[in-house]
Amino acid sequence: MSAQNNDKDKQEPLDAKRQRGIRRTVALTLLAVALVIGVMVYNVTRTPAIDREALREQGAVLLEQPRRFTEFELVDHRGEVFTRDNFKDKWTFIFFGFTHCPDICPLALADLSRLVNELPAELAEQTQVLMVSLDPSRDTPDVLADYVPYFHEDFIGVTGEFLTIRRFANELNVAFAKVTQGDDYTVDHSGHITLINPKGDYHAIFSSPFHIGPMQTAYRTIVRSFPF
Repeated sequence: MSAQNNDKDKQEPLDAKRQRGIRRTVALTLLAVALVIGVMVYNVTRTPAIDREALREQGAVLLEQPRRFTEFELVDHRGEVFTRDNFKDKWTFIFFGFTHCPDICPLALADLSRLVNELPAELAEQTQVLMVSLDPSRDTPDVLADYVPYFHEDFIGVTGEFLTIRRFANELNVAFAKVTQGDDYTVDHSGHITLINPKGDYHAIFSSPFHIGPMQTAYRTIVRSFPF
């Protein structure tokens, strides 16, 4: 009877030790699985590094940090109020120009039309194009309504108070000046295109001349890297 009790006493510690070993093995296995899943989730959800130099070669200059600009109120070519809220949840290309522009403006708008038309449908739906007039005394909503949709039916023309446009242009690094030509005048202005992100912040610029292929590649890279 005494020998049987001794065998039982020896067996119980061995069983407990075996169970602890099994639990330890299961815990380590679960930990390893969790680490693998964590790495996979990180690789899928992390914001990818962006090659700024490659973007420059494609004509895009990405700001180190997106820049918030002042609230404003202008009017679009349909006579509706246009504010900073109109940038929310869309990527917006902005070109500052004027309808009497002989060459730079129509060429830029034609390039933007090609760009939008050649984007994948899903990305095109997230993209809008805006032309802000630097000549509001002549570019009324009615004038813009005849001009801007000619390049693309979804493009938006915007005009308004000169001082509001001046401040908006300055904050987006667009320089312009009225130049007298006899009894008439023209407007000298920067020729780049500004990109506003879906949070409504100044995000990047595209320098002229515009090459649609590289510009599309740069734009897609910027959109993919944006942390929603």
